[in-house]
Amino acid sequence: MPPRLCVGVLSGTSVDAADAALCRVEGTGADVALQLVAHVSRPFSPDLVARVLGPQDARSLCALNFELGERFAEAVLAVIARAGVKPEDIHVVGSHGQTMAHLPSDLSPIASTLQIGEADVIAERTGLPVVSDFRTRDMAVGGQGAPLVPYLDWAVFRNRERPDATRAFLNLGGIANVSVVGEHLDDTLAFDTGPANMVLDGLARRVTQGQLGCDRDGSLSSRGQVIPGLLEELLAHPFLARPPPRSAGREGFGEALVDRLWKAAPERPHDLMATARAFTVEATARAFETWVHPRFPRLEAVYASGGGTRNPVLMADLRARLAPVPLERLDVLGFPEEAKEAALFALLAAEHRAGTPANVRPATGAMRRVVLGKLTP
Repeated sequence: MPPRLCVGVLSGTSVDAADAALCRVEGTGADVALQLVAHVSRPFSPDLVARVLGPQDARSLCALNFELGERFAEAVLAVIARAGVKPEDIHVVGSHGQTMAHLPSDLSPIASTLQIGEADVIAERTGLPVVSDFRTRDMAVGGQGAPLVPYLDWAVFRNRERPDATRAFLNLGGIANVSVVGEHLDDTLAFDTGPANMVLDGLARRVTQGQLGCDRDGSLSSRGQVIPGLLEELLAHPFLARPPPRSAGREGFGEALVDRLWKAAPERPHDLMATARAFTVEATARAFETWVHPRFPRLEAVYASGGGTRNPVLMADLRARLAPVPLERLDVLGFPEEAKEAALFALLAAEHRAGTPANVRPATGAMRRVVLGKLTP
């Protein structure tokens, strides 16, 4: 299969920007190769972030769907311009959109998921075919619809020089997820470990009265001390005891949990931040101890990506807690970590056009492999 130029675009659980990556994709399935050509990140306005994270009704969702479609289209055109190519050179756009609700079967009697960012708007503004709604087909065959990133981790980042080597990939977005990959896709272990930045971000907005949307450089959480009793209460969250496959979102670790924390000790804002950081570290480490290490006792390393890698205090805590397994940024493999998630949707769109199933059954629990996404010409 000849090389194709594909663009992936999304806004993640942190809802901070529209990220787009233009990639050259060659081949498909086990033989696929992906090369990053260009990447852009276009920050959302504070007003848009507040509206996405705020309460919704049908009218507000309807408007946000089209507004986010415009923002994603702008990011797609920006990354094409940065790469110095023309829109007509692009094979396909893959848009994950913005997740507004994710309710797998363990959270709802009717499993469902909702991502918005109107694909028709993106197609019209760019003049390109768009593949979107990547989670829904997996859920239709009994899967959780998440995580999706294990396919990229296996296809692009497995150790091809040493097939017996096992690598772990830890994504620190709003939610943290891990993929453990080796030679064979069906041997992949992947699941959401719990919160990464989501609780920290929510608290940061309150501590700074909206001036900061995250624990920038660990500057807020490093000023406080962990509240031990509150940390133990957080670690009793029922999600953390569930065996994989499992996926999480704002339903379990969003504003409702932030509200509960804030009410527990409003006079100790920086201690709350320190406790939230410790929650992320401990939930992640316990997930490795419970589910990863018993099956994969000799990991080559853990390669981290996502916004959490830019919090040096969080990374130092994780590095100490995951030792003796090395914790490295994905960049050491020659791929900029900030472009990883957008590149995933470029790859998934390419695989959709090739007709190649791209869900990872051990990760989602789906009954069978399926082609992901819906095509908007």
